[in-house]
Amino acid sequence: MVRVGFIGLGNMGAPMASNIAAKGFELTVYDTDTARTEALATKIGAKAAANPKELGEASDVIVSMLPTGAIVRSAVLEGGLAEGLSEGAVIVDMTSSVPAVTCELVEALKPKGIGFIDAPVSGAVPRATDGTLSIMVGCADPAHLEKARPVLEAMGNRIFETGGPGTGDAMKALNNYVAAAGFAAASEAIILGKKYGLDPAKMVEIFNTSTGRNFSTEMTIPNEVLQGRFASGFQLGLLAKDVHIAATLSTESAANLPLVAQTDAWWDSALSATEGTLDHTTAYRHWEEKAGS
Repeated sequence: MVRVGFIGLGNMGAPMASNIAAKGFELTVYDTDTARTEALATKIGAKAAANPKELGEASDVIVSMLPTGAIVRSAVLEGGLAEGLSEGAVIVDMTSSVPAVTCELVEALKPKGIGFIDAPVSGAVPRATDGTLSIMVGCADPAHLEKARPVLEAMGNRIFETGGPGTGDAMKALNNYVAAAGFAAASEAIILGKKYGLDPAKMVEIFNTSTGRNFSTEMTIPNEVLQGRFASGFQLGLLAKDVHIAATLSTESAANLPLVAQTDAWWDSALSATEGTLDHTTAYRHWEEKAGS
């Protein structure tokens, strides 16, 4: 089996790394939080790397799950990760990144003989934990994907090949835009409904037996918003980032589509009014306040 390295041990990365270890791979992990690295390594029987270069030296396939593409670029090109890797190694970036950053890294690593795949995921923490993530793969070289496939299969049960470099990133951003638009629409409907005396729980029940049904009405709104929990596990700043990537795709392609632009502005408004580290469902409270409710 290939030696696997994992960088980024947050809410998503830790359970994903745990599933790789559970499949018997020789695993080395790294996070800028040293205590987190050591604790997870001990828990799952992995090795702990002291820095990205050391992680690269111990790995044939690297999985990265970091907050942004800019952080990925820094870790790979400036932090020593690429320096530690040998020719033939493959980096599988599962970050929700910008397609242009992925394409830049593919070209930068090509002379070194190192492959780079974008493979963002959908499914959030519950499916990261049980290893049933959907994985969207953009890849220039089929051989790189085949080398990484056993590692991907340890984390997800659906692997979608979306095309060349950056297409996985684009697909992830567009998926999260649709999810964000659905949450915003359901939130606005409930805010408006309350003004007309409608019961939010009854509204959700009707949505879910009618054409308004979506993931947010089935899961996020009833379990998080109506319960006052606001703890889905996905940060507001990260979702706003993904929606902005989708809006940028629209402007860069000269499509200039109005709904993605408005959704981007609406989530940016929520982000500007609060902390990006809060759960994305807290946007509901901002929108409710804006509506005077």
